[in-house]
Amino acid sequence: MSPPVIADTGGLLRALARTPEGTASFPDYQAVLVTAAAVVVPGLVLAEVDYFLRNERKVMRKLIAEIFDPATRYEYEVPLPADIARALELDAKYAQLDLGLVDGTVAAVAERRKIYRILTSDRRDFSSLRVGPRLNQSLELLP
Repeated sequence: MSPPVIADTGGLLRALARTPEGTASFPDYQAVLVTAAAVVVPGLVLAEVDYFLRNERKVMRKLIAEIFDPATRYEYEVPLPADIARALELDAKYAQLDLGLVDGTVAAVAERRKIYRILTSDRRDFSSLRVGPRLNQSLELLP
């Protein structure tokens, strides 16, 4: 098993994507899901995934069932008020990135949980972002 990972919306969507034949559309993203010791899904990410899967209700119901099944490695992370406040601070500090609340919350949860591995397709924003009290901790972007 590899260390835990925080799932961002784009990374989670790619990890779940399937070809018409049922194989992984993005096997490198799926591999992160199946090898991580834990996959932390922030609540705002789940809401955003739901938006993108609005025409794929069966897939969304399956994902929710897996996230809340204690036998899986998924961990649903409720954003704390401090996470929301920190997300807004990071959004203001890195204004040129236009992070927004969801990506800011992913970074805030990573910072609070000290899990710096992020499953994401958003390389531009997360590669420039630094977290931690001194904003000196970079994030490891997967895959």
